[in-house]
Amino acid sequence: MHRQAAFAKAVHRRPRRLGSLLACLALIAAACGSSGPSGSTAATTPATTPGVSASPTPFVDPATVYASIEDQVVAIRGLKPTTKVDPKILDDAGIKKLTADSFARDNPPATIAANERILKALGLLPADASLTDLYVNLLGSQVAGLYNPDDKTLYVVSRSGGLGPAQKTTFAHEFTHALQDQNFDIGSLKLDEIGQGDRSFARLSLVEGDATLLMSLWQIQNLTQADLGQLLAEAGSDPSTKVLLDMPPILREALLFPYTGGLSFVQGLQGSGGWQAVNDAFSKPPASTEQILHPEKYASGEAPIAVTLPKDLVTSLGGGWKVALEDSFGEFQLAVWLRGSKAIDAATANDAAAGWGGDRIALVEGPDGAWGVILRTAWDSAADAAAFEAAAASLVDGLANPASLLPGSGGAERWIVIGSDDATLNRVAGALGLAG
Repeated sequence: MHRQAAFAKAVHRRPRRLGSLLACLALIAAACGSSGPSGSTAATTPATTPGVSASPTPFVDPATVYASIEDQVVAIRGLKPTTKVDPKILDDAGIKKLTADSFARDNPPATIAANERILKALGLLPADASLTDLYVNLLGSQVAGLYNPDDKTLYVVSRSGGLGPAQKTTFAHEFTHALQDQNFDIGSLKLDEIGQGDRSFARLSLVEGDATLLMSLWQIQNLTQADLGQLLAEAGSDPSTKVLLDMPPILREALLFPYTGGLSFVQGLQGSGGWQAVNDAFSKPPASTEQILHPEKYASGEAPIAVTLPKDLVTSLGGGWKVALEDSFGEFQLAVWLRGSKAIDAATANDAAAGWGGDRIALVEGPDGAWGVILRTAWDSAADAAAFEAAAASLVDGLANPASLLPGSGGAERWIVIGSDDATLNRVAGALGLAG
């Protein structure tokens, strides 16, 4: 539901458009997520004090409330709307159906299968897991609101039937996406471009970081202490928290990163150059998750190193072979993978990923169910490549399928090759011109 955050595409990191929607998540700022079944947008009924008769809750016209929030968002963000946006209210069943239908429509079975194969080969998904089931369950439980740039539709989820602080916060977040789309054309960012997963993930982080910062400022200016207390209470008792925590780290962290990492990135821009600096970033969007994680690299214009796989790879593999999926993995996903090692701590894993310069990941498939996963990585220096190798070695050794971590040319390159069996591993490594 975020618009394609690197997850499926690359390895993910995710299947093709796994997220052609821009979403407000349930746990972001403990505000965007408590939503529940409903169809009504009437104000919620306040708790009563024992022995005291409660006055009837006055009717609150949702259109009036939303119009007021729009004015408040415009005043904070400084972007003018060009088209009216009318929110659609979904209950719990409605959001789950929307996310499931969107996933099925935007992610062909072959693409999902390829992403699932890569994630399992790297040990990022359990062998018996279904990427479709996990992802649909994750999104269906976490999303509190959506803006779809394709049809310009804004959704707010109300699982309780009310128009409380969670729903108002969600609308502020999603209306920001509408303003972004109307002023900058979100489609021009190519958030779901095939083969550019890491770049798409970085640009999604700009989009979600902007909306999350605006949402936070809106809360500070417009919610009462009682409202904030209600948000925290709802977040603390929300069963979706367990769903999130039970997810494999690659899915959980990929879902949250555009909001958390994006917020930090956008805060830096806004703090140094005001909202104009954020606006400018939409015309010069980040090129990698490395730039999100290290904003100084965005400021200096440090672009990813161009990494390619051999053009004759399929020919070298022989008859019946094909490249089923090819994408970029990125520093963020590499760090998540390295943090899964039991041999190093999280800080060491992050440091080992920080020397990332560029990469390319691919799934190749051959006759009789044979397959191979190829990850070619380029590093800022030979020392950075060595640090990555040291951090990744135990993970590669512990993979379920035969795998090798191999040097490349020039000292600042490393390859990871995984095969469905030993013969396939040797075949793929040989086709790449690698020893081992």
